Amino acid sequence: MLVGQRTSDLVGQTDLLRVHSLSELSGSNIYLKCEFQNPGGSIKDRAAKQLIEDAMERGELKPGMTVVEGTAGNTGIGLALVAKSFGLNMLAVMPNDQSPEKERMIALHGGELKTVDPVPFKNPNHFYHTARRIAEERDDCWWANQFENTSNARAHYLHTGPEIWQQLNGDIDTFVSVAGTGGTIGGNSRYFKEQNPDIDVWLADPDGSGIFEFLRTGEYVSNGSSMTEGIGIMRLVDNFRQARINHAVNLPDQDLISISRYVREQDGIVLGSSSALNLAAAYAAALNGQRGRNIVTFACDLGERSASKLYNDDYLKQKGLTIEPEPIEQLTERYQHLGDRLIEVNWSGDDS
Repeated sequence: MLVGQRTSDLVGQTDLLRVHSLSELSGSNIYLKCEFQNPGGSIKDRAAKQLIEDAMERGELKPGMTVVEGTAGNTGIGLALVAKSFGLNMLAVMPNDQSPEKERMIALHGGELKTVDPVPFKNPNHFYHTARRIAEERDDCWWANQFENTSNARAHYLHTGPEIWQQLNGDIDTFVSVAGTGGTIGGNSRYFKEQNPDIDVWLADPDGSGIFEFLRTGEYVSNGSSMTEGIGIMRLVDNFRQARINHAVNLPDQDLISISRYVREQDGIVLGSSSALNLAAAYAAALNGQRGRNIVTFACDLGERSASKLYNDDYLKQKGLTIEPEPIEQLTERYQHLGDRLIEVNWSGDDS
């Protein structure tokens, strides 16, 4: 699109970047879909646009109403941007332990922000339940419900997946993605598997998330914690049910430091935390299979939204992490022998 009529028209059609350094090291082509090119700066603009457009088409959402959503940040930014372009208001309910950079971005895009204490999901004051309750109590509000509203996954099934397929002329061997709401991996993996059932889909999961253990044992169990925001979940939601997954890899936060510093120095790209996890997992996928493959993942956003955590030495020290990145030779050797951090699952949400 060369000329849009509203800002939300600019969502999508992002570029692919071959990560030269890791591609050369691994012998496979590792591509990043540059989702930071979206007008709100992240992949969540896609879900935000689809959620709002579908709701307006159904007549649930009308100009002048307020979109309410519980979010770790990027979805709130995307919804605020899209909402304004359709004459809507936005109220984001966000845990108060998220990056201050994301809080400021929601406000900059005209959204209203309500912060709550981070509590377990079963607690009625969890940000998810708080957002739902606000929307239920006010007639002028609509709850986006990004976890269960499958317009989220639909955005990727209709748009992101077909974009990648076209950009690589269908020559895709492996697709790698983190999961939070499950919309990104759900919509994309479903689309790719319909085009070619042999595409190998990898889930990347950080410590502190329960998805890896769920795929391994059928139960959500959390081990440790992670600085990645909006990634990982402790329950099965409808968007994740869309996913088709062949492998799952669990990687520690220390690897995000190593990968993010390496590609910053070698390729000049400063990744956010979820993007660094995606790329680390894509590199692991490249090292655990035949050379010469095409592997695709996402740069969900850039590092300015992770400046207070991933790129903050004081924060990293407080979390017991080592500031110095692991030499790439050692990380490469370790990724070739991941042991129980890598599992083959062949999971489909249809079977859950």
